[in-house]
Parts: sequence; C-alpha cells; structure tokens
Amino acid sequence: MTSHSPPSEDPIEVLRWANGRFGDRLVVTASFGDATLVHLVASTIPEADVVLLDTGYLFAETDWYADDLRRRYGLNLRTIHPLPGTDRDVWRSDTNACCAARKVEPLNRALLGKSAWVTGLRRSDGPSRAGAPVVASDAARNVTKINPIAAWTDDDVAAYGAANDLPAHPLADRGYASIGCWPCTVPVAEGDDARAGRWAGDVKTECGLHLAQPALVGAAVTLTGSGITPNDAELTNRRSGR
Repeated sequence: MTSHSPPSEDPIEVLRWANGRFGDRLVVTASFGDATLVHLVASTIPEADVVLLDTGYLFAETDWYADDLRRRYGLNLRTIHPLPGTDRDVWRSDTNACCAARKVEPLNRALLGKSAWVTGLRRSDGPSRAGAPVVASDAARNVTKINPIAAWTDDDVAAYGAANDLPAHPLADRGYASIGCWPCTVPVAEGDDARAGRWAGDVKTECGLHLAQPALVGAAVTLTGSGITPNDAELTNRRSGR
C-alpha cells in the first residue's frame, strides 16, 4: 500500500492513515444517530474537528445525545446551522430544497479549507450505499472522502458498541433505526430496512450529502459564496458548552 491509501479497511487503521495524511485539514461529520464513529475518532484522533450539521429540525434527543457524547469523549465538536433567512417551511413542499439548504450548504461550509472529509457511511445502510468505498474522491467538493466503517455490518456496530459500552441514542429503543430530522423520520418495524423510516412514503432515500449531485452541490456552493455568512451565534463550539 502507498500513502495514498490506508493499509486495510480496519477503521482504526483508516483513521490513523487519514490523520497522518491530512492532519488538521481533515473534518469529521457525525449525525449522532449512534456513538460508533465519534468513539472511534475520539480514541484515534482526539483533536479532530468534529461537526454536527444542525438543520434546525433535529430531535431534541439528538441534541442531548450529542452534548452527552461531547462531554464523555472530549470531542472537539462544533455545530453548523443553516444560513439566516432559510425558509423554515420548505420541507412541507420540497424536501430536496430543504435538504440542500439545511444539510448540503452547511456541509459545504464545514468543508471550507479542508482536504478530507470523514463520515459514518456504511454499505449496509441500504441499496444506495451498498457500493460505498472506504476512500474516494468527492470531485464536486474537491475533498477526499473517507468512510472508515464502510465495511461494517449492523452486527459489527452492535459488537463494537457492546465491547465499548457505548450509550445508545435515546430514540433507538422506540423504533427509530435511522434518525434524521423529526418532520421526515418515523419509527420502523423490527426487521425493516433501517432507512425505511426516512422520508417514508416517498421515493427519496438520501438527503444529498452522500450523492454525486454536482448541480445540487454547486447550487449550495453558490449560496455559501454569496456573501451571506453565519455569525458567531450560528457557529457554536460545543466544547465550551451551550
């Protein structure tokens, strides 16, 4: 193996490689649906820049959980919010536009000045993610995308959680197998696809963060560079508390 690829698909090895190659040019995004990725990061790259994309529609339980994990693991966690003036009700009529403004555009801001992006994407999440590589180039955003747990199954995640006594998301025992924004997330029946509860009843299965959609990303990039910038209250460093 060369320095351009990790020595194996083991998440710890992948994260060590990523840190050695990119250092402070690396950013981690976490949805805080569970503690797996942030625990791996805290154990391997404790100084890593970890970002929560707060859409304004996260469950209160997700906020509490993220803050608990920040405290437990000493995460260098910051929160990025949608730009001021973002339409609060667009999700009712156009979920794609909502995700573009509340997820994709904030992600683009999180990636400014960065060369690598670490995510919790897994192949077992669903058909749209089945081919997810451990390392790939995100040409639309001009970063190297790193998915250290891409090869992990649900059983792998459960085993890691049990071995490390990881706390579960407060909604996990209420049927929420995949947790996103409250208007677009419902519980699923046992045995159903985890992401069946996201945009239930719609053909939509992805918010756009992990899709190669240059037009969507480009529109969000244009918005990011429009001169509208977040103020100090909208970029919150959770390490100092709220």
